[in-house]
Amino acid sequence: MSTDAPHGGTAAPAPYREIRDAKGRTFRVGETDRDILGHSRATMVWFPWACMMAISVFEYAFGSAEDTLSEAHGWSQSNTFWILSVWVFFQAGVAFPAGWLREKGLLTPRAGMWAGSVLCLLGFLAISHFDNVWAALAGFGLLGGVGAGIVYATCINMVGKWYPERRGGKTGFVNGGFAYGSLPFVFIFNYAFDTSNYRGVLDLTGLYILVALFVCGSFFKDPPKNWWPAHIDPLGVSGPSAAAIARNPRAVKQYTPREAIRTGVLPLLWLCIVMTAGVSIFGISFQVPYAEDVGFGPLVAATSMGIMGVINGTGRGVVGWLSDRWGRKNTLVFVIVVLGVAQFGVMWAGSMRNEALFLFFAFVSGFGGGAFYPMFAALVPDYFGENYNATNYGLVYSGKLVSGLFGGGLGSMAVDSWGYNGAYLLAGAVSLAAAALALTLHQPGRERPSRVAPRPRPVSHEPV
Repeated sequence: MSTDAPHGGTAAPAPYREIRDAKGRTFRVGETDRDILGHSRATMVWFPWACMMAISVFEYAFGSAEDTLSEAHGWSQSNTFWILSVWVFFQAGVAFPAGWLREKGLLTPRAGMWAGSVLCLLGFLAISHFDNVWAALAGFGLLGGVGAGIVYATCINMVGKWYPERRGGKTGFVNGGFAYGSLPFVFIFNYAFDTSNYRGVLDLTGLYILVALFVCGSFFKDPPKNWWPAHIDPLGVSGPSAAAIARNPRAVKQYTPREAIRTGVLPLLWLCIVMTAGVSIFGISFQVPYAEDVGFGPLVAATSMGIMGVINGTGRGVVGWLSDRWGRKNTLVFVIVVLGVAQFGVMWAGSMRNEALFLFFAFVSGFGGGAFYPMFAALVPDYFGENYNATNYGLVYSGKLVSGLFGGGLGSMAVDSWGYNGAYLLAGAVSLAAAALALTLHQPGRERPSRVAPRPRPVSHEPV
């Protein structure tokens, strides 16, 4: 039994031991969360959630500020579109290098959060004070995107490390903050934001993000590798966690990024997220313009976006909880199908000029358009283990940088060529194709369930 102190521990060293199961998986048991942190691991849910709330204004409220920004700076609609697209590109693209730096010990979670807070502030100062669109692209798109991406990746990976026995619900809850945290800003940018006050509003928004990330990030800390909660037996799980683990079996080994790619499953996850995130970004980018195009008033347009943000976020928490009961893959397929059906519904409601129906399908679209993110975040460690999760998830999440162009750029081309109806039909079809692709997902190293009834076998006491 070792009495080594945990990484940079703030509490007195606690004894721990490393045990292996029948498949050779290692579990570090004996240390409680309070031994490592000095307090409950619940803080590693609440603080990341608060940080995700703070950075949500970048993506989910930007569309509400576009008209004022265009008028104040003399930008075209195309200029503001590219500013957000560049932000999406760098926000998603930084996940892999940030994860690699974390796992090499070159970037601690705390340092990452502090760096991200400064970069996020610079992003808002850029669109507040620079009329030059290239300066805004560099400031908001590049610096703000990198800052928000570091924060996003750090928060999501943090939760999975601290709750390896039931990561679905916890990951979904934290991920949800990235959507509904924008709700106050959606209405601020729609009703209390104009060319007379835009600089003050944007500067204060950037300062709020800086303070929230810096303060909450000061408490961030990873558990030791292979850590497992001391009060749960990893070789004979029972109680509330047993059902979740039975439906979402632990990875058969700790896959390095190279090994994960070679399984073929990680590239499949990447392609699925490219398609689903592309449809989601399309909805975020064009729902308000479509509402205005069919003659709905600004209140309906703003409310539809507000509903999308709230349901987008709460839906992430709900499906995370459901996935611990239904299974991660089944829940993912369900969510992607809902996203596809919602695109047809939004188009139908708009064609009928039915405001109530439009708001309903905005609700459904919001649910489907965000709920798949925590499923991918939880599936990656389920399939490939926790030790390289920051890098492996970074690789999968990098698909969103392609989606930013696919959902926005190609979506814009589809609207120009086929109108909103044609574009929404295409988006719905892409989502349903992604659902079919997700049906082929399977955990590497495990035999796929046979369609033929299996022969009776002796009962095994090997843990899942």
